[in-house]
Amino acid sequence: MDAPDVLAHDHRRAEQLFRDHHAAASGGQRRAVVEPLVRELSRHPALEELTGRPLARTALPDGRRLVDRHLDEHKAVKRAPAELDRLDEGDARTGDLVARLRGDGEEHVRELETEFLPGPRAAVGQERFDALGRALVRAKRTAPTRPHPNAPDRPPALTLAAPMAAAYDRVRDRLQGRPRT
Repeated sequence: MDAPDVLAHDHRRAEQLFRDHHAAASGGQRRAVVEPLVRELSRHPALEELTGRPLARTALPDGRRLVDRHLDEHKAVKRAPAELDRLDEGDARTGDLVARLRGDGEEHVRELETEFLPGPRAAVGQERFDALGRALVRAKRTAPTRPHPNAPDRPPALTLAAPMAAAYDRVRDRLQGRPRT
């Protein structure tokens, strides 16, 4: 899969998790969906920040401005999975927060798939997108699994912070018995 395919697959996975949450019949079922949703909403932005955004920054004619605007707009969005992760099963705020995340996610997908991906594909070619897709698949194995809304979102600090956050997340996940997905 090339980079757009990998990212689109992640988008479809998150969309399915939102549907699963909506269809859940109990608080326990909803909480069982929240954990993989938080994981997906934590891992995916880290992957984009490490790989996709640097490419868009250099490949698009107005890439630096576009990426900086995108990052600034999504700082608040990155806080919502952290808030969701802290809520207990049955917390009345969960439904509203998931609905807000779903709306933000739909906007993100629209922006990424219509603004960010077409330009770099034309500018850098399929071979580079294939290599980036392979890099994204490898990076998924070591990406953070918990939200870190205050972590750096731009290299070079991001390049140092992401692996440390991911290692910490995996220790926490094991200690808390969270499923590995």
